[in-house]
Amino acid sequence: MVVRPLLGCALVAASALSAGAQTTVRMGEAVQRRPFALWSESAQSVRDSLVTVARAQIGTRYVLGGTTPKGFDCSGLVRYVMGSLRVELPRTAAQQARIGDEVSTDPSRLRPGDLLTFGRRGGRGVSHIGIYVGEGRYVHASSVAGRVIESDLSRTGSPLIKAWRGVRRIVAGAAERDSVTHRNGAG
Repeated sequence: MVVRPLLGCALVAASALSAGAQTTVRMGEAVQRRPFALWSESAQSVRDSLVTVARAQIGTRYVLGGTTPKGFDCSGLVRYVMGSLRVELPRTAAQQARIGDEVSTDPSRLRPGDLLTFGRRGGRGVSHIGIYVGEGRYVHASSVAGRVIESDLSRTGSPLIKAWRGVRRIVAGAAERDSVTHRNGAG
């Protein structure tokens, strides 16, 4: 897996900067150094890139087992988008749902690039996955729509839509450590 190297690269890049080049915050007379500010900005840039790649796939047809822009299923789309930034993920939605950090399903805690997991109502397990793109919306390959679409997260209450199960964070920054509720040893 290449999940941790992505975070490691951001940390190395941020720590390699001289103290003078790091961000400072002036509060009256006091000066507070923020050594991980650039790391957080780097993580935000990665999240923005994931959103751009995910949205670029909207309209691509749904193909069961599809993993390329010729056709995607839900986990194939997620794997393709993450792979575009050299983050390797397992193939299925159930396997992808165990990668990264578990995050609260509180919508205010979601960050672009988070993986949203879904499953059958009344059942257990994960059978669908999508990528959160911000403002309460996510991109996913929908078998019902027959293509990659962007949906509103509030729609998950419909009986026609699989139940929202959880959130996995692959790209973490220093500013989000309070929103991570459980650290998974995968990686």
